[in-house]
Amino acid sequence: MACIPAQVRVFLLQPDGKRPARNIYFGMTQATAQFYRDLPREQSFSALADPSAFHALPADWLVGTADIVNSTEEVAQGRYKVVNTVGAAVISAMVNALDGRAFPYVFGGDGACFAIPPSDAETARQTLARLRRWAEEEFDIPLRAALVPVATIRAAGFEVGVARFAASHGVDYAMFAGGGVAWAEERMKEGENAVPPAAPGAQPDLTGLSCRWSNAVSKNGQIVSLIVHPGPGTSWNDFADIAQQLVQATDRLDRSGHPLPVGGPGVRWPPPGLEIEAKTSRAGQSLFRRRLQLLLENLFAWSLFRTGIRLGRFDPDHYARTVSSNADFRKFDDGLKMTIDCDAETLANLRGILEEARDRGRVEFGLFVQEEAMVTCFVPSALSDDHVHFVDGAAGGYARAAAGLQA
Repeated sequence: MACIPAQVRVFLLQPDGKRPARNIYFGMTQATAQFYRDLPREQSFSALADPSAFHALPADWLVGTADIVNSTEEVAQGRYKVVNTVGAAVISAMVNALDGRAFPYVFGGDGACFAIPPSDAETARQTLARLRRWAEEEFDIPLRAALVPVATIRAAGFEVGVARFAASHGVDYAMFAGGGVAWAEERMKEGENAVPPAAPGAQPDLTGLSCRWSNAVSKNGQIVSLIVHPGPGTSWNDFADIAQQLVQATDRLDRSGHPLPVGGPGVRWPPPGLEIEAKTSRAGQSLFRRRLQLLLENLFAWSLFRTGIRLGRFDPDHYARTVSSNADFRKFDDGLKMTIDCDAETLANLRGILEEARDRGRVEFGLFVQEEAMVTCFVPSALSDDHVHFVDGAAGGYARAAAGLQA
């Protein structure tokens, strides 16, 4: 064990120095296509603060990262819904490229990260290349992207641990820990492991990506977007103690601070993201024609949600409730990220915990307060409950919280 870096050892040892009871796939090249499929689904979010909840990726896997260059400036120009859409597009394009097979991914607001087995490396490379070209041509947004082998991350002294959290009976989300994904993102920003953009006109398959829901207004006072990272030299066990305190503080809120109403965030016509969705889904059509199609489609959908009328197997009330239950409003992503509907007392409590931990060098954090939350969706089928919904603050969210973290 002595030759294994500290960032990796945290996944192999419990706080008392004993090996965890759960199977950790450290350094193994098992049947990689089955690795993520076979991971257990955690039912309790707070349990994910425990290092034993995470399983190290097989050494031959790769980590993919993508984010928008200077997203803070895009937010300042009022383009945060575009920023969120491009970030979610990374996930929807990868899901479609892999024909719906399960793989670990995390939405980060202005980008996303994921992991794939070596058999999917070329598919991921082509998909990221198309995404870079599409974001530039459709939205004039520079998107950077990279792929790096897990073995390279481990050689740098970091780990990529993965867990699956069951947000509902229909959807589970991946969580990352170990510092490896954050390291890969930093290398990407420095120009390493870059995936170059595809040829002009290349299009990713973004079927199912949409942004039709209205923003959700805070019921408790403010929507708080929070990013917390371990401080330099902080072990995951030490960080886990602080993360537990933060999660427990938010668990005192109704529904743990879930920012979307139980019945979904609501719809209106015309939808607020019409222009963005038209650019996302037109796939070579004229923008005018796609806008018109979406206006008609959304008018029909709006009427169903307003009246609650069922259409065949589609139940609009059930679907709207599922939007809320399937939302990813909190996650572990080499740290803790949350977008929560927060009251003043809880916010003060969170600040107290964070500032004390920061003063002791245990964490770095960024926090941004706004009035509304927004949701961007990936819907393979409206007739099943496996549609996923990415939540962020509506006025800058994670991007502005990250800017505070960097400062």
